[in-house]
Amino acid sequence: MKVVIIEDELPARAKLQSMLMAINPAINVVATLGSVAESLQWLAANDEPDLAFVDIQLSDDHSFEIFRKRVLKFPVIFTTAYDKYLLESFEFNSIDYLLKPITEDKLKRSLDKVKKLEQHFIQGNILKLIDQSKQKSRNRIVARKGTEFVALGTDDVAYFFTEHKIVFVRDFGGRQMIVDQNLGELEAELDPATFFRLNRKFIVHQKAIERFKPDNGKIQVFLKPEIKEEVHVSKETAPEFRRWIGK
Repeated sequence: MKVVIIEDELPARAKLQSMLMAINPAINVVATLGSVAESLQWLAANDEPDLAFVDIQLSDDHSFEIFRKRVLKFPVIFTTAYDKYLLESFEFNSIDYLLKPITEDKLKRSLDKVKKLEQHFIQGNILKLIDQSKQKSRNRIVARKGTEFVALGTDDVAYFFTEHKIVFVRDFGGRQMIVDQNLGELEAELDPATFFRLNRKFIVHQKAIERFKPDNGKIQVFLKPEIKEEVHVSKETAPEFRRWIGK
């Protein structure tokens, strides 16, 4: 397995490399990089690794910028001293998120996850599923829950919503997962007879609407599974919503 380590602290870099070699001597650390700029330069000139360990806070910027500036397909294990980047990390090929200090036990668990997902990444199955999920009139969604990818039938989807710039899907069983598309893309691909864009934050399945009521020209919608925040349809969209719901 070819591995790249992107870490700007030399002691942390050396310790991680040493632990990887001790856990699995077959691991070949092909590069150790310390900044966004250095990483982009290396990736432009070399074949992609099988796996990368990437510190989030590098000397010149957050490592997320590497993935924003270059389309990369290899799986990533992010490392950091802070848990506040967890949700954002799932936007960028993340299969695990290790909090420092990294122990050998944590590292072994992460490598076990890589092994379980290895065939999907090697064969491109996950990317194929995601591409298929973006086809128009599709009947399923590929979502992420932790390190697992879940294929949801659209009939199982209660609603999509955004929070902190992340798009989530919640199914009728109450499970909540991350979706790698924005609401505009989803709206364009979902069946408009079944799904409706309530507002800038919610797209809902017709069966997820438990009840609704007028609210000063707007419409307040009550969803199932229940969500804590109030959900409204604007005055401008209310007539269209009434037609769609069959009222």
